[in-house]
Amino acid sequence: MTCSFSDPEHYREAIKSLPAPDQVAMDAARLRQGQLTKPPGSLGRLEEIAIWIAGWQGREKPQLNSPQCLIFAGNHGVAAQGVSAFPSEVTAQMVGNFSAGGAAINQLTRAGGINLDVIALELDRPTQDFTAQAAMTVQETLTAMQTGADAIPDDADILLLGEMGIANTTSAAAIALACLGGKAVDWVGPGTGLDADGINRKVEVVEQSVGFHSNLKDGLSILSHLGGRELAAIAGAVLEARHRSIPVLLDGYISTASVLPLYKDNPDILDHCLISHRSQEPGHQRILAKTGLEPILDLGLRLGEGSGAATAFPVIRAAVEVHSGMATFAEAGVSEG
Repeated sequence: MTCSFSDPEHYREAIKSLPAPDQVAMDAARLRQGQLTKPPGSLGRLEEIAIWIAGWQGREKPQLNSPQCLIFAGNHGVAAQGVSAFPSEVTAQMVGNFSAGGAAINQLTRAGGINLDVIALELDRPTQDFTAQAAMTVQETLTAMQTGADAIPDDADILLLGEMGIANTTSAAAIALACLGGKAVDWVGPGTGLDADGINRKVEVVEQSVGFHSNLKDGLSILSHLGGRELAAIAGAVLEARHRSIPVLLDGYISTASVLPLYKDNPDILDHCLISHRSQEPGHQRILAKTGLEPILDLGLRLGEGSGAATAFPVIRAAVEVHSGMATFAEAGVSEG
């Protein structure tokens, strides 16, 4: 563990001093790509991804021997406002399903050879309803961030992040509105399957909440007032991964929105993150447009729980295997054009 979130000052130090990728390793990987037995650029984005991972792993030939998926779960007081098609009890029930191996993410991580850990954060103590008060105190937020940071295994060489939490698309929408501006309707979608009336109610709740907390000036305060424990844990894991030079593969709307408070405090935080897919949630598509992030897949997914990240991971593995395992023209005795 590298980052300490014992107080706000430690957070501010961590978000201010972000390590950069290893340019020497990236240059070597780029040179290697030009020598492999294929036309230059013929593998498109796979080449870019391999070079990117080389930079964060600090070696010309990166490897993915210990991919780690972390799913954080939390409950939200704002669920009392009728913003979800499911009750809060479903969060704990789904955590039980994860533990029993019965969820989509279990099958996807098994298929991809990905280690999976599920971390539940005080499910019996939901955050406060942020329509009328801060969801969490700053200390509660930092504690959840520390949980996220501490959950990363020592040997992880890439980190996949997902979540579970009834009403957390409402939290994600409120965070996105507070961080990126616009109107509440821009950031609100069906979540777990709301009808038109439910979506309109959700828009009202997000608009009311961000208006009520309109004096928030930095990312940490936004995360505290409008977030949830699982969103804070994702933010802490992303910041810890950056300081350990571990590349991150984010899932969909909630996991991407969880990083926006960090992005508000330092936009460079996204440099070590890839977006696994373009969620059907309209708010996610707006985040991608605002930040310029390009997703790897576009399959109409909106499940959450890390499912998009686990689905995209084989593409990342393919990029690394091709880059590190292919022969160069010289090694293969093939004449270059």
